[in-house]
Amino acid sequence: MAEKVIRVDDLDGSEGADVVRREFSVVDRTFSIDLSDDNDKRLRELLDGLADYIEHATEVKQAGRARKRSDATSRLANGHTNTDVRAWAKDNDIEVSARGSIDSEVYDLYHDAFPDSKPEE
Repeated sequence: MAEKVIRVDDLDGSEGADVVRREFSVVDRTFSIDLSDDNDKRLRELLDGLADYIEHATEVKQAGRARKRSDATSRLANGHTNTDVRAWAKDNDIEVSARGSIDSEVYDLYHDAFPDSKPEE
């Protein structure tokens, strides 16, 4: 028994022998889409026009995305983690957020309980 696969243009829903999976790249990312020859031609024209703008533009980095060594990272030593601090605080009825920064007072109390957790200064 034979099966027939019918590709449908992702852009306009048309069917035809010319509808095939096409790949294209934009800013070092590759995408695929099923397009007819006409829609593929339109896509290539748009990408060619966009290339001029991208070539002359400057990339804007999202704020806060850079991973800098945070103050919290340097507060623990010898394999102790923020997860350890949160678990200890919860077990000792000390309020601490489930995510985000941990107050320095909580770190101080943790270091008092586990002196080897304090990094050398």
